[in-house]
Amino acid sequence: MTVAGTKKVTISVSGELLAFADRMAKKTGSTRSSFISLVLNEVREREMERLAAEGYRYFGSEAQEFAAASGSAVAEAIGEEYDEHL
Repeated sequence: MTVAGTKKVTISVSGELLAFADRMAKKTGSTRSSFISLVLNEVREREMERLAAEGYRYFGSEAQEFAAASGSAVAEAIGEEYDEHL
């Protein structure tokens, strides 16, 4: 029986990795499948965080450039002095 949304697959791994997965599953009180799923989910989370950080770095500098370019227009629109060094 499988949990809703899960798929059964056949994969090939080295004997060493399989033994490690089995030891860790036993140590954590889970099954081999649950342990492998947990590890894959952790890798996916790290990749999502890496991609988000990359996006923030890219769009952050773009936002700073836009703010610098539009600062005087915004200040004029709201009736304040603009200091480009802020």
